[in-house]
Amino acid sequence: MSNFPQVSYKDAVFSCLPGDGGLYVPVDQSVDFKQLLLSMDEKTSFKELVAEISPTLFDSACDFKPELIKLDNGLSLLNLYNGPTGVFKDFGIAYLSAMLEEYLKHDDKLKAPVLMLAAARPDTGVSMAHAFSGKKGVSLVLLYPSGQIRGLDPSTFVQNGGNIIPIQIKGTFDDCQRLVIETINDQKFSSRYNVTCANTMNPGRLFPQIFYFLYAFTQLKNTISGDLVFSVPCGNFGNLIAGLYAWKFGMPVNGFIAAMNPNNAMSDYIHGKPFIPKPLVYTSSPALDVSVPINYERLAYFYKESPAVMRNMVYPVSINDERTLVTMEYVYKKYNIYIDPHTAVAFAAAQDIKAENTVILATGHPARSANLVGKATGKAIQMPAFLKELWKQCDPVALIPPQLDAFEGAIASCF
Repeated sequence: MSNFPQVSYKDAVFSCLPGDGGLYVPVDQSVDFKQLLLSMDEKTSFKELVAEISPTLFDSACDFKPELIKLDNGLSLLNLYNGPTGVFKDFGIAYLSAMLEEYLKHDDKLKAPVLMLAAARPDTGVSMAHAFSGKKGVSLVLLYPSGQIRGLDPSTFVQNGGNIIPIQIKGTFDDCQRLVIETINDQKFSSRYNVTCANTMNPGRLFPQIFYFLYAFTQLKNTISGDLVFSVPCGNFGNLIAGLYAWKFGMPVNGFIAAMNPNNAMSDYIHGKPFIPKPLVYTSSPALDVSVPINYERLAYFYKESPAVMRNMVYPVSINDERTLVTMEYVYKKYNIYIDPHTAVAFAAAQDIKAENTVILATGHPARSANLVGKATGKAIQMPAFLKELWKQCDPVALIPPQLDAFEGAIASCF
């Protein structure tokens, strides 16, 4: 592992992918939060925790926080959808956006403008557009698969004087992720446009997700006994990797449930078998519809570095659509709480594993899946005004085939 070239965190954020392939990972013993966590408890606010880790960025990054809700039977929900677009990605994206702005402002050696690329779905696209719109020295390219594009403001598009470029391809989300990687690896193009990425392949987007794992631990550490595990909805496996890094950096935890829908992309691999991509299955939990997770290389590195951790601390569980709906109904009837389908996958997986204490990551506002929530619970869910605005349909600036030359041509035409 020591043979890999080492770079600074800043360089990793701006280059996004190493020149020899793969993804950036933290070096051994690079961070240790043990002493910090010893000094914190349930009285510690999220703002205080993050300020200790990243004091110069917190105030400019976000003004929202996670919410831990204790249920019963050792179960807790960690609500991560209190940000401006109602999805957990708001945390990592807000920090990445603030970080880039700070770096560009204070480091004359960095080239501007920076071109951020991102494979996007309706929830991730609007989150990224919200965070990056108007940021000086940064343009954001959102690459959407076939389907609807929602929540973007056309006045922020490049052709209207803004810095957002939504492009749609005739393909899948996996095609979008592949094109982002291929574009970054096209050294001539990426050097010309100073290309980096806003997906979790960028450590600047991934590492801030560690904060809410640490926060949940501090809120529970003095009030529970026995094992503690986190149940994590897994599509691209960014949240699971963030949790594993939190453990690696000193957070005492006994395991992680890799909660997957029928795509079940990494179960065989976690059990020690070769990773073989499967055909994509479309489900009622679309954010988890991934057959080739972006963070596969980080999982592979973790597996080689700590095989016992992967075997004994990560528990893969696959939940089908029928069980997802049943779980949404169950949680509403038992706790009077609405959950979205992705959270339901993690909740059902937690029920299967039956750990003494489980924190279930609630990754999306239930109103984002209002129709499905209503179908499952028999109760209409009211959509907040801010989500109504984010649900308006809009058109891309280009519709292209899933080919690198077409993608790079569409980008170039905007400048």
